[in-house]
Amino acid sequence: MNIYVLLKQTFDTEEKVVLADGGIAEDGAKFIINPYDEYAVEEAIRQKEQHGGSVTVVSVGPERCAEALRTALAMGADEAVLISGDGVGSDGFGYSTVLAAYLQRQSSMDLILGGLFSVDQGAGQTAIRVACLLNLPHVSSITKLDIDCAAGTAVAIRDAEGDSETLEVTLPAVFTAQQGLNEPRYPSLPGIMKAKKKPFHRLTLADLGLSEAELSAKTARVCISLPSARQAGQRLPGDPQAQAAELVRLLRTQANVL
Repeated sequence: MNIYVLLKQTFDTEEKVVLADGGIAEDGAKFIINPYDEYAVEEAIRQKEQHGGSVTVVSVGPERCAEALRTALAMGADEAVLISGDGVGSDGFGYSTVLAAYLQRQSSMDLILGGLFSVDQGAGQTAIRVACLLNLPHVSSITKLDIDCAAGTAVAIRDAEGDSETLEVTLPAVFTAQQGLNEPRYPSLPGIMKAKKKPFHRLTLADLGLSEAELSAKTARVCISLPSARQAGQRLPGDPQAQAAELVRLLRTQANVL
């Protein structure tokens, strides 16, 4: 099986995140593989171990993304591809266009995996857009994946807002990983040493036949801000009827929700 994983590097949500000028200050920030993409990498490696083949991890972004790709190689992926340079994209539209252009150039694809969403943007659009651009079936938020290589099909169980759905699709197909799909492994010391010798490819827009004009952002994040400081609670005096009346008054005059 030829398996591709769409991987994004994000800031570590367990570290302190500093906001500056309406955005996240990257200076001094710690970056990791997007947690949901870790499930995708782990699932790709498990499917390779079960069915054979190779796992290629692909990322679009700045040079620092190489660190996340090398972590995936140390986990057990076989090859890594970093698509970087000026104008590679800044939103889901741009990222998906670049990734689809890369995947279209591959001679064979059986399985494409990605995270349900990235913790820095939370849009959950990139993998879906890639599936649409490649005209492939797509199943999101999967918690289990069974591949039948002989039949060329996959059965996936997906999280459906507290319930579950079971879907069967033909391969190649795109799947996005939800928490609970697996438990990602830690890179071992031998894995880290082997990762240094695995193929690591660097591509630009020119290599994919794309131009910056084709990737102009369709959406923009205006700013990020912290929530307002939580105010102290307030005890309402009087009997239940008086408390209810006062609560309605406060909701109308102070909270502006009525």
